[in-house]
Amino acid sequence: MVVRKEISEHNELYLYMNGKLIYKRWLNTGNSKVFDLMAYSKYTYASYTDLDIENSPYVITVRAKIRFNPPTEDGRSTGIYSGYRPNHFFRLDEYDDRVECFMGEISFEEPDILELGKVYEVNVRFILSQRIEPYLKVGKKWFINEGPTNVGTGEIIRFLPSAG
Repeated sequence: MVVRKEISEHNELYLYMNGKLIYKRWLNTGNSKVFDLMAYSKYTYASYTDLDIENSPYVITVRAKIRFNPPTEDGRSTGIYSGYRPNHFFRLDEYDDRVECFMGEISFEEPDILELGKVYEVNVRFILSQRIEPYLKVGKKWFINEGPTNVGTGEIIRFLPSAG
């Protein structure tokens, strides 16, 4: 295992393991980001790779309407496949400018790929070891991001039964 630390000219700390970026910290602000199979926030206590998400009582599944922005709206250039794990940004209420980022997996059976610009109903699974419960309620809307780029939106329709 090879671990390498690098500080950029923009005062950013990067930590690499075996050539792969695993951690970034903005030294001026103290903000940081940890990278796993996907990026997740500093408030995350577990990764999807740490849990058996199919049968875990630590996962909550919601049915949601989602829409991914097409390239004309500064969105993705390709459609979405089931198993997609973007960042999910929630505001506690519409008047709050602060957002929290959570890990979530989007899954669906049909179609094979979600087209950009269209609205679909899908299942979204969230790990409950995150502090996500205050944000989960029917009608709640959120942003779907790839890193800092907003690529879509979601809205909770209903909660689905737990697997565990």
